Amino acid sequence: MPNVPGLRSPYVRVGRLVYFGRMLDKIRLQAAGRLPLEDYGANLGKGFDARCCSFLGVNYEELKARVLAANLTDEQALAWCHEKGGARTDEQCEVWSGFMMKRGWRDEGRKVLERRIGESKLEGKPVETMFDYLDFDEGRDPVSTRAWEG
Repeated sequence: MPNVPGLRSPYVRVGRLVYFGRMLDKIRLQAAGRLPLEDYGANLGKGFDARCCSFLGVNYEELKARVLAANLTDEQALAWCHEKGGARTDEQCEVWSGFMMKRGWRDEGRKVLERRIGESKLEGKPVETMFDYLDFDEGRDPVSTRAWEG
């Protein structure tokens, strides 16, 4: 996948959550016509987007409409999710973020990760998780920056 200006690493947190900001970036970039749909279109609202919305108790299409109509900041969008789907505890957010950052490492997501590593010719890179894969595939090096600590 290409490096898309404005599309942040899945490791970057909004509040207590990883990935959420990336999902918002994809929503905004798609609306602006700056998200390569051949690379990202098939998974919009699915995959990690769907998992994130499920965790927050919100519908992806409703979140998308709300973010775009009200031009919400990341923090406002997260607050709307907490209002709509219920607030999450610190422990729930810690478990969610830990699960997401480790997806593909010693779990059933490993087969998909290995396939994608091969498709993107990233063999030899220290890709251990789906988040690592996304970062390396988009031209970032999460290992050297220790992105998971951010």
